[in-house]
Amino acid sequence: PSQDPNDPDYRRLRYVRYADDTLLGFVGPKAEAEEIKRRLAAFLREDLKLELSEEKTLITHARTGRARFLGYEISTASTDRRTRRPSASDRRNRRSLNGTIVLHVPADVIKAKYTPYMARGKPACRNSLVNESDHVIVGKFAIEYRGVVQYYLMAGDVFRLHRLRWVMETSMLRTLARKHGSTVSKMAARFKAKVQTPYGPRTCFEARMPRDNRKELVARFGGIPLKRQKAAELTDRLTGPVYPHKELIRRLQGNRCEVCERAGEVEVHHIRSLNDLSRSDGPSPDWMKIMAGRRRKALVVCGACHERIHTGKLNTALTQ
Repeated sequence: PSQDPNDPDYRRLRYVRYADDTLLGFVGPKAEAEEIKRRLAAFLREDLKLELSEEKTLITHARTGRARFLGYEISTASTDRRTRRPSASDRRNRRSLNGTIVLHVPADVIKAKYTPYMARGKPACRNSLVNESDHVIVGKFAIEYRGVVQYYLMAGDVFRLHRLRWVMETSMLRTLARKHGSTVSKMAARFKAKVQTPYGPRTCFEARMPRDNRKELVARFGGIPLKRQKAAELTDRLTGPVYPHKELIRRLQGNRCEVCERAGEVEVHHIRSLNDLSRSDGPSPDWMKIMAGRRRKALVVCGACHERIHTGKLNTALTQ
C-alpha cells in the first residue's frame, strides 16, 4: 500500500522465530489478528500438544504500543518530521520515517542491569573483587558492560545506556578505591585513558598487566560510542570453558623471588593464618606487613630468603 496506506483490503502477515520466542507482524484489523491467535492456539494444542500462554501472547498495536522480542521493544515510527529533499528541483517533502520499524532498549532492562551494582540507591563497591588485581577488577566490569552495550547497539535509543555506564563506572572506581585505600577521584585520574573510535576519541579506564617478553594485557572499561549501528551483527558463539590460573600459580611460574627479586628456583613460605602476621612483641618485619596488605598466606621466595625468614634474620622490603 505505498500509495494508499489505509487500503481496507490490504493484508500482510510476517513471521519470525528465534528458539521459543515468536513474533508475528500483521497488517489488518484487530478482529483478524485475534482470529489468527485463536487458530495458532488450536494448532499448538491439537497438533503439537502444547498450550499457548495467554499472559505472554499479546496483541499490540505497533504505533501506540511496543512488542517485546529477544529483549528489545519493537514499534513502528509515527512522526510528522519530514525528510530533506533529495535535490533542489524536487519540491516534495516526505514523512518517510512513518511506518518504519524501530528498536528500543526497555527501561526495566536498564534498571535490572544496573541494580546489582547499587546499594541504598547509590553505586556501591563490589566487596567480592577487592582482593583481586586491578586488571581483574577492570576486566570484570568491562566484560559485563560490553556484553550489554553490544547487544543493544541496534536500538535507536541505545544512548539511554549512559545510566548503566555511569553506575558501573562508579562502582568499579569505588571497588578500586577500597582496594588501594584511596578515593574515587584519584582512581579515576590513575586509570583514565583515551581510545579512538569511528565517532572520535572516547574516555575509558584501563588497567595494564605487563608480562615478560610478551605483549602486556590491557583491560578496558568503556570507550564504546553509544550510537545506533544499523549493521550490528549478533553472532552466537559457543565458547569453550576457560580455567584461569590461580594467582599463586602465576607467581610460581614467574620463577622470581618476591623478596630479593632473584630469578631461579623458588619456594613457597606458608603461614597458618593471617592473624599470625600480627605481632605484639615489637614491630613486624616488612615482609609480614606486605603479606598482611595482600591478604595472602603464601609468599614466593628463593631458598636463601626462605631460610632467613625462618631464622628471623630477614627484614628486607618486598617488591610490591
